[in-house]
Amino acid sequence: MKETIFKPINFDQRKTNGLSNMILNTSVFSLYKMLRSFLYLTVFFSFLFLMSALRTSAQMGDRILKPNIRSIKLHTYGDQLAYPIIRLSSEDRLELHFDDMDADVKYYSYTFVLCNADWTPALLSQFDYMTGFSNVRINTYRNSSIALTRYTHYTATLPDRNTYPSRSGNYILKVFTNGDTSQTVFTKRFLVVDIKANAGATIVQPFNPSFSKTHQKIQFSVNVQNIKPTNIFQQIKVVILQNNRWDNCIANLQPTFIRQNILEYNTENEGLFKAQKEWRWVNLLSLRLQTDRIEKGDYTNRGQTLWIKPESERNQLRYMFYRDFNGMYQLGNIENNNPYWQGDYATVWFQYFTPNNQPYADRDVYVFGELTQYEFSDANKMTFNAEKGLYENKQLLKQGSYDYIYVTRTKKTNEISSDITEGNWWDTENNYTILVYYRPLGARADELVGITTVNSLAGRPNMNLNNNTRLL
Repeated sequence: MKETIFKPINFDQRKTNGLSNMILNTSVFSLYKMLRSFLYLTVFFSFLFLMSALRTSAQMGDRILKPNIRSIKLHTYGDQLAYPIIRLSSEDRLELHFDDMDADVKYYSYTFVLCNADWTPALLSQFDYMTGFSNVRINTYRNSSIALTRYTHYTATLPDRNTYPSRSGNYILKVFTNGDTSQTVFTKRFLVVDIKANAGATIVQPFNPSFSKTHQKIQFSVNVQNIKPTNIFQQIKVVILQNNRWDNCIANLQPTFIRQNILEYNTENEGLFKAQKEWRWVNLLSLRLQTDRIEKGDYTNRGQTLWIKPESERNQLRYMFYRDFNGMYQLGNIENNNPYWQGDYATVWFQYFTPNNQPYADRDVYVFGELTQYEFSDANKMTFNAEKGLYENKQLLKQGSYDYIYVTRTKKTNEISSDITEGNWWDTENNYTILVYYRPLGARADELVGITTVNSLAGRPNMNLNNNTRLL
């Protein structure tokens, strides 16, 4: 018979095992809490990333967000009528000018935002496309002098020596106050190009009789020898601008033919722009000496008000050529004063009437051009005055020469058109800019690698593009 051996209980060992179990349970519970916290944080940051992605998916553009900001000009250094384009890693500079109608001194700064070809923000950190400081203060300002209207003029030269873009592409200049980017007062587009592709273009009259008298066709080719993309249809994007406008740009064109490293774009029904007519204009170089475009003026010790003569539809009028600014404006005055801080302001009334002196039933009318930042905002929408039988809109404008047109937008579909108000004519002088974008494999942003401009009058007999004759 097997002998049963009774072992004495070791109370110290039992106590130790209990302590071990307690420590084990505590560790498991702590691990559970950590995993739960990690899960909560993952969900939270995923939500934030999703909201950020939804916010950044919106297109960015030229915007005025504060009513006290006027006369914004961003252009190539020394040329008010040049689109803001600089070459990467070059000495090219841009000029920024704007007025603060509060006539005080504010803490203004600016920064850059890199965007893709469609003006959606690139998914890159600022450190990936900017060298130097992320924010730069605008230190150069001056109070207005001589002018009856009081304002503070701010100016800056871009890029600053301490902050400059390190990648090519589309950029948004964001100006804000008090060092807080959420207090943005306006945004402006500009381009940084790194020439790697060459493009050549011509403007031809469409063969299609439906477009031959009203449209202009751009046919062009792009040489991508220096890029050698592996997938042309996904890596190469082309955008065409008419008179530096982004609201009617043509994008997503596919090449018609590919000859080794040359892409040909030449289809009959693509690359077509409505030709419009020459832009309307008003000369405000002097607010006292009124031109024949001004109907009347009202002058007080608090300001000046001018009324442009009532205008109507031009779609049935015969085409007439004259030199214009293609929708832009140029600050200046006949007194040879400094146009930036000695130019005066006036409230200018635009007046437009329809053939039957009744409002359009299905569309709104806007004053359109660089003077309104090409925006379709309430401030630029015309109001119908039933007593006068015409549309009206007022703009606070600085002394200078201004181009503009009247544009309609349908109330249901928001379709933008100048067919009724201005009309289209094949012979119209227009500038076209072709932008070539390239996205390397695995990259998260589009690079601007090519740019070319062409005028619709180039190559036509008896047309001198250097003739700056302009109706006054």
